[in-house]
Amino acid sequence: MKTIHSPPEEERGYPELLAFLHGCREEARKSGSFRIATISLRVGRIDPLAVLESIFEPSEHHFYLEKKDREEAIAGADAVVIHLADGPDRFKKARAFIDDVLERTICIGDLDAPRTGPHFFCSFSFFDDPGADSPFPGVTVFLPRWQVSRVGSDYSATANLRIDVDSELEPMAEKVWRAHQRFSAFKFRKNNPSIDAAQPCTASAIPAGEEVRRDFEKSVENALDLIRKKRFQKVVLARYLDVEMPMELNPLHALNRLRMAYPNCFTYSVANGRGQSMIGASPERLARRQGDILETEALAGSAPRGATAVEDAAFAEELLDSAKDVWEHQLVIDAISRRLRNLSVECEPAAHPDLLQLANVQHLRTAFTGKFLGDSHLLDVIAALHPTPAVGGTPREAAYDAIAELETFPRGLYTGAIGWIDSCGNGDFAVAIRSTLVDGARARAYAGAGIVEGSIPAREWNETEVKLRAVLEVLT
Repeated sequence: MKTIHSPPEEERGYPELLAFLHGCREEARKSGSFRIATISLRVGRIDPLAVLESIFEPSEHHFYLEKKDREEAIAGADAVVIHLADGPDRFKKARAFIDDVLERTICIGDLDAPRTGPHFFCSFSFFDDPGADSPFPGVTVFLPRWQVSRVGSDYSATANLRIDVDSELEPMAEKVWRAHQRFSAFKFRKNNPSIDAAQPCTASAIPAGEEVRRDFEKSVENALDLIRKKRFQKVVLARYLDVEMPMELNPLHALNRLRMAYPNCFTYSVANGRGQSMIGASPERLARRQGDILETEALAGSAPRGATAVEDAAFAEELLDSAKDVWEHQLVIDAISRRLRNLSVECEPAAHPDLLQLANVQHLRTAFTGKFLGDSHLLDVIAALHPTPAVGGTPREAAYDAIAELETFPRGLYTGAIGWIDSCGNGDFAVAIRSTLVDGARARAYAGAGIVEGSIPAREWNETEVKLRAVLEVLT
């Protein structure tokens, strides 16, 4: 990646922008291939989700990831370059795509501000080959035309432009300049029709029925039989619930309600450019890199929240003392430690688990912190960890095969990995759980439960009911 020194803010104008783009086109002509021109600016206070909503187009790819309690959010829309693939080498191909685009990228602007410069938005489905009927391929990586972000009190906007050898530069420059003027003083209209339409609508869940419950509990029984036969120690089985609405649902309206209800989760939206979006509020980080620092976590073992403080504390104590849940949690810790062992990283779990308490459920959580020691890339860590035992099982390969046998629907992006990577290799990924696939006036909500020795089929069904109920409350 090439960086060009930016003039002081008072010396930046349309002529300077046009001159920069002319330089990028000249480099494209010399090399015989396209270049990416990236222009980044500090801006005043903006809400990245509101910006994304204001430019939302169902036919375009978009990406959104927010951790509200950490005051971090990033959004991007309209793919300038994109990589789609399936197969077991998808992580390696994704890294090669990112590296290739960065070699063609020329940056200018406020690159010392957080979350500026080119950011690549990534989504990996649960299975390497999710199938022809999956709304999402095995991997999607794209560089957005427009990107906005917030980190604490720092706000930024970035434009990425593809400059080919014959690109007409004046229309590009004018469009970026207008966007710069807009982001310098971004205003939202209260009477915006899209905002008025954000009121919750009456949604109707299509009842699961006793047959669906019997099938799910039978799958749990089959999984327990395989556990007794030592095929694996843990497997996560999922189910879905379809929802019908009287009108098409804007996924970003539902996402806004999710982020308000679950501020300590990762709220996300990933659109496939064909009118479908996966939205959710995930409590689980897959991995984060900032400089040489690596963070991940083990999340497994669940209990409900109580109606009173005493009842809530009793549920928490029961979870911490539950042999079944502690055993399930330890399996995840051991698997993460084992998978990271062959990478050039040093990452250790906390001595004891704590509780991650959400609005409707609480989990056992153990944080891992460490550092990158060699040339390992964040995508190497993602490839090693995905799918985690919290959403797949352990041993991974045996559980992976069992899910394909025992589940009767395509997971697609549910329980996949979603996140971003910047030009320095920093990034943040979450596990795509507590998910809903929005498709016009229909939605499909997903939930899963970890099956280990001692699991009770009826209790696992109830756990998925609690998780699905939280989704329905947002949609209705």
